[in-house]
Amino acid sequence: MRPLSFRSVISIVSLTAAWCALWGEVSAANVLSGVLLATAFVLSGMGTPGRGRVRVVPLAKFMGLATFDLVSSTVNVGREILTPVDSTDESIIAVPLPVETRSHFLLLIVAVTVTPGTAVVDADADTGTLYLHLLHDNRRAEVVAHVTRLAELACQALPVTTPVNRDEGVAS
Repeated sequence: MRPLSFRSVISIVSLTAAWCALWGEVSAANVLSGVLLATAFVLSGMGTPGRGRVRVVPLAKFMGLATFDLVSSTVNVGREILTPVDSTDESIIAVPLPVETRSHFLLLIVAVTVTPGTAVVDADADTGTLYLHLLHDNRRAEVVAHVTRLAELACQALPVTTPVNRDEGVAS
């Protein structure tokens, strides 16, 4: 058996810390179970290059952007509700996305839908198009650019190494 690499040790320590954080306390049982689970995860080969590893920095950027969207749009929708004048100009728009983002459709649909004021009303995985309902049509270009940015971050954070054959619906 070969020794663990520095990167593997860092992964085990990080995963153990996350495990303890999920349980809400650092105890002997949590550290031991965290180390065992993290070691099994690292030794299994999941998360290694070529097997769809998670890239932490782009994932943090994606989550940060989605969180910012949630907070800022909640404030905007609240303001819209509280103002006496209705300034909405609703519309449905199509947002075409690159082929490589199709493996992340569910993640993108959830990220867009949890944001108040914007909702995915349909998605076509075959063409890579999301259909969105907007409260303010004048933000159309901004929303398209924003969803495209979310898609890019999703692809960077969760790279897919096995191309999907859309005709057969299975990995090729």
